[in-house]
Amino acid sequence: MSRRMFITHAVGLAGGVIAASFPYRGAQANALPLAGHRVVDLDLLDTERRRPIPSRLYLPQGARPAQPVPLVVFSHGLGGSRMGYRYLGSHWADEGIASLHPQHVGSDSRVWQGNPLELVQRLQEAASESEALARVLDLRYSMDKVLASESASVIDAARIAVAGHSYGANTAMLVSGSRVSTANRGVTDLRDQRIRAAILISAPPFVGQGPAEQVLGSISIPTLHVTSLRDTVNIPGYRSTVDDRIAIFDAMRASPRTLAVFNTGGHSIFTDRTTLSGPDITARIKGATRELSTLFLQQELVEGGSAPATAVQVPAERQLARDGSQDIGQWLLRHQDLLDRFVMPGGATGSQSPRPSTR
Repeated sequence: MSRRMFITHAVGLAGGVIAASFPYRGAQANALPLAGHRVVDLDLLDTERRRPIPSRLYLPQGARPAQPVPLVVFSHGLGGSRMGYRYLGSHWADEGIASLHPQHVGSDSRVWQGNPLELVQRLQEAASESEALARVLDLRYSMDKVLASESASVIDAARIAVAGHSYGANTAMLVSGSRVSTANRGVTDLRDQRIRAAILISAPPFVGQGPAEQVLGSISIPTLHVTSLRDTVNIPGYRSTVDDRIAIFDAMRASPRTLAVFNTGGHSIFTDRTTLSGPDITARIKGATRELSTLFLQQELVEGGSAPATAVQVPAERQLARDGSQDIGQWLLRHQDLLDRFVMPGGATGSQSPRPSTR
């Protein structure tokens, strides 16, 4: 496989998260007050690239210049939009963490529009190397604009994390320090030094880039990995399973890393859809994911500390012996029936690495 195609197959669908296309209206903002947070929609345009980057910002109501809040920048999956993953963005904002969701116009909901016979071609174009790199620039541009906007006074630029689902998790890994080979640049480090932590949901591998340790071993910031035993992507010419997600987790040996593997729910359960798992399980998986991700963000951006980068496997029924882990222990007790395994840095029980599961 050529280097130009290094990300062409490293994608997952955004679960059919479809939003109507909208006109570009310039750098306008529309703020809507909601309970606990407000939503600011920004229609940004990167004039240098002639690329619109419509973005949504979830901003905590309590954010003040005297008490600036941390920020998470979220990258959607293939076929998604700024409107998606509200269950995460709104919850983080309610918990005092701003959440910025840029829309990647080259791989957004418009891939579902047009001739159905040309869908595979549109998906391949959306997952090309040029679009993968453009997504990184989308994140940077939207972050730059928000940090230069009227909202900048209530956001702490020293406390920023990145998050993403599926293709968006690839984008998050790129800005977190992955080293990839591109057609024009050779080995490239696209890390944004402002990023202090990363949340990787259903992360697909970088295809054609060599051993995962070579690509991901340089990531040293804390990472949270979320997946499920049925987290499988099947599209023409490509298949990816939970084994790929765990291989990515294993490869990030320099990162203080945490892994949650749910025992049910497919790839799309982490989107806004109600999936074939049914409304109850779908709601529970989403709830457990947003709770765990919030605890992770509070640990890394609010409390400001991470444990040593030694991963250990901990039985789900046991509370973890770690400073500040009481909330994690309670999370485990609440959701243990949904978990296949849970691994986090440090802890008091041995040093066994998780094994990929094919169940």
